[in-house]
Amino acid sequence: MTPHHPLTSQQIDIWLAFYQTITAPELHEALLELLNDAERQQQIRFYRPDDRLRYLVTRALVRITLSRYAPVAPADWTFIPNEYGRPAIGNPHPDARSLNFNVSHTRGLIALAVTRERVLGVDVENLATRQVSDGIAEHFFAPAEVAELATVPEDRRQDRFFEYWTFKEAYIKARGMGLSIPLDRFSFHFPNERKVALAVDPELGDDGARWRFWQFRPTPEHLLALCAERLDGAVPHVTVRTVIPTVSDTPFAWTLLKR
Repeated sequence: MTPHHPLTSQQIDIWLAFYQTITAPELHEALLELLNDAERQQQIRFYRPDDRLRYLVTRALVRITLSRYAPVAPADWTFIPNEYGRPAIGNPHPDARSLNFNVSHTRGLIALAVTRERVLGVDVENLATRQVSDGIAEHFFAPAEVAELATVPEDRRQDRFFEYWTFKEAYIKARGMGLSIPLDRFSFHFPNERKVALAVDPELGDDGARWRFWQFRPTPEHLLALCAERLDGAVPHVTVRTVIPTVSDTPFAWTLLKR
């Protein structure tokens, strides 16, 4: 198998799968064949059909997409979790080992981000199906974020909450440590509606200037945030495509909200 999507550390590809449109039983069967035994067993444990489909497409999407960048068959990818449970590529081929990826899913949408030689994290949320109470921000956010959120008009507060939330999730996923990083020990600040800045408590052993961020809406209901490590200072080129695994992929026109 020859990779047909060249990729360097100066590029980040985001693949979007609107999995609820994938309804053909024969396609479901084809995707299921790509999963390993443990993934197949996990897939049937989900009670809700939507959850089973989302898991199936997520796992198949990761395998098929990674095979675009390295000469490894989709069914042959192996993954090794770190101590916090984040999976890393276990295949020995150098084109495989240089890849970094992260995946996020919510109701209606799966997002997969891929690059080389730099760590990254992605988060996507469905704003239409998730309602949040004021107390959630007070419990999880940094004091500066809580204070800023309180100044936002009520009809915009839900959206602003998720602007914070997706950035915070993308950051902790890029760190590879999940919720072992306290969400109130780092904070995002919006100098204006197009800019974002990160401040990190020194005790977390990180520098906010180490990271770049992007945020956009794939649909009116969905919000996506991407966090990627800075390397040489150059801004990576981000490409977005929609995909039906094994069937088609199409360039996706997106408008940057914040960076």
